Amino acid sequence: MALASGATDSPIQTTSETNENNLQTFFVLHKASSRKSEKRSSGTGKTRRRIDLSPSSPKKTDKSEAERAEEWDERRYEHLRMEAFELVWPRIDSTIKDVLRGINTNVLNEIHSWVCESFNAIKSFGTLGFAEATRSFPIVAAATCKRLFTGLILTKNMEFVDDLLTFEELGLSLRSHGCHVANLSSMDFSAKNGIGGCLRGFLRQFLTTTLDAADISILASWYREQDNHDSPVVVIIDDMERCCGSVLSDFILMLSEWVLKIPIIVLMGVSTTLDAPRNILPSNVLQHLCPSKFILGSPAERMDAVVEAVLVKQCSGFSVGHKVAVFLRNYFLNQDGTLTSFIRALKIACAQHFSMEPLSFILGDLLDEEKQKGEKSCLLPEIILKHASQLPSCVRNQMADQTAKSLVHGFSELKRLQKCWSAVALCLYEAGKCNKIRLLDLLCEALDPDLYISRASNNLVELDKDSGLGMASDRCKRRKYSTFQKGGIICQIVRKVRDLPAVMLYQLLKSWENITVDILEIHEKLKELQSVLRFEDGKLKQNVDDISKRHSSWSPLNIEDSKAINEKVATLLDCLVRDYLRPIECIPLNEIVCFKNVEKLQLALIGDPRRRIQVDLLEFYKILQCSCCSKSGNVLLPSMHDTSVMYTLAQEHGDLINLHDWFQSFKTVVLQPSTKGKHKSKQSPLSKKRKHKYESENKSEASIQARFCRAVTELQITGLLRMPSRRRPDCVQRVAFGL
Repeated sequence: MALASGATDSPIQTTSETNENNLQTFFVLHKASSRKSEKRSSGTGKTRRRIDLSPSSPKKTDKSEAERAEEWDERRYEHLRMEAFELVWPRIDSTIKDVLRGINTNVLNEIHSWVCESFNAIKSFGTLGFAEATRSFPIVAAATCKRLFTGLILTKNMEFVDDLLTFEELGLSLRSHGCHVANLSSMDFSAKNGIGGCLRGFLRQFLTTTLDAADISILASWYREQDNHDSPVVVIIDDMERCCGSVLSDFILMLSEWVLKIPIIVLMGVSTTLDAPRNILPSNVLQHLCPSKFILGSPAERMDAVVEAVLVKQCSGFSVGHKVAVFLRNYFLNQDGTLTSFIRALKIACAQHFSMEPLSFILGDLLDEEKQKGEKSCLLPEIILKHASQLPSCVRNQMADQTAKSLVHGFSELKRLQKCWSAVALCLYEAGKCNKIRLLDLLCEALDPDLYISRASNNLVELDKDSGLGMASDRCKRRKYSTFQKGGIICQIVRKVRDLPAVMLYQLLKSWENITVDILEIHEKLKELQSVLRFEDGKLKQNVDDISKRHSSWSPLNIEDSKAINEKVATLLDCLVRDYLRPIECIPLNEIVCFKNVEKLQLALIGDPRRRIQVDLLEFYKILQCSCCSKSGNVLLPSMHDTSVMYTLAQEHGDLINLHDWFQSFKTVVLQPSTKGKHKSKQSPLSKKRKHKYESENKSEASIQARFCRAVTELQITGLLRMPSRRRPDCVQRVAFGL
């Protein structure tokens, strides 16, 4: 049966004749239940409950009351989880902005000093009178006076998206010092807009009135008449390599003609090399530039700073598991390689953690020190204790019987262990800077629970071997460098410490002292080691660092002392790794603060939209929160959405679906009597009339065919089937399989 035979006016005929690329927007709506109007007209409160109750089983009523109470608690805790996310993520976001701002602070201060020097140099050419400065034409002057002071800012980023915040901060910094700043993007220098569009965008940032024609003489009058002549005008172009070369050349030539009347200074972002202007601008334009160069922090340095503040120091308490960290690193390297994409992925991971973990709202309370230490923590509801006892980490560590005090103690222990882990990870990073080891790579290895378990098992074996030794130092010597057995980045760092010269070793110990100042158990070990080593003003008493300069005066004793000192430092680092580098996944209650579901994150970032559509069509009641459809199981009901009914019926067919059979199956589902309201004892006459009218409309052949055609069209638009062809007008072809 072809669709046109049943209803010639159906939309499926028009769709099959038009091009498949001519797609129209559509909305998937859930058909309202007829019982809603009945419930409102009856006026009884009990009829508003959409729960299937059986009068023969009174226990079911008690169960439903308990279920409703549990659902209320779940909705309440879902609200708390959203509040916790709104507390945690802004903390992470503000920390990232502060870190990126701090990296470029020195460069921004250097740029401001250069702007002041350039402004003074322009004023040294002479001061113009008011009448001469407000004329509508430039001044004839020597070529040296028309040179435009230009600052080239090397960003080292192939994608400009990471530098948006940097240039925004640059503009705010210069404005705070009294400069007149105009931020122009590469889109303002497009060939389509031309020099006129570029000039209008430039003037619009200073003049509040509407411009009929773009004329830079208007800016000259504004600069003199409004008493703005005591500060320079700074033009910031975010990425000159994306600008149209001809438009940018005309803009520079125009500014150079007016530089005496308007002291304009140009700052341009360059992503590749400082020689980029030679490849874009002609030689006559380059002669009008007086360039200076500034270099921002590299993308690797910014990434390490963000990872240190967010994932190592854990400014918000939120952390990620080993597999998620590896995925974030690979996503950063294999995708566009921008810090923005990494932060977006981290935000999605944080949002998914709070949406999936029932007890994740506690992380918001952990940020508040008063709640953590106060008496409110001892008044935890039973449902929280029940969920906490069922966490895999608690079951693994035999913490099934949780009490309020034990749970609070578990949170305190979790925080203490994470603080020790962060300190040891930063100590490793400081030692690994000599080998240019990236913190993100070190993080992935430090979060690996398998490496920690292997180190712990090796440590137990060594303890059994050392049980006959009396001195603790002897046992430490027997177990030193246990981290070498698995190799990797930590192994390289510990071995590098053994070869450091005395000066670098002294600086390394000083940095470790600053890192561990708040952790007494680690800081005391470090102080004990520093008391044994003999350093004076960064040097050993034996002046081991000068031995390499005096080959003839090598002393075997001094060399042995130097090696012994390096061995002691490496042994301390190895002990710190073995005792304190405990990944978050190996700590009880880690599920509350740690996101580990890498499959969900991968699906959200890389995506599988066709599979997502199929799942939503089969489990639509989870999105619409429809109670009647969720209780039906695999039985199709007429109250279900037409597109979901059609797609569920399509699962019974193979590659090709016969339209006649498909329509008959759909018609059978639609016309079957509704089971909703079987147990209702009273109904008003008005509601019965409405029900009869509603069912009579549903049973009409034309309306059923129209609903069928609309559902088929929606399945075609979502890419799940292909419409009938001329060779097979009675069949549609399924496109997506796998569910």
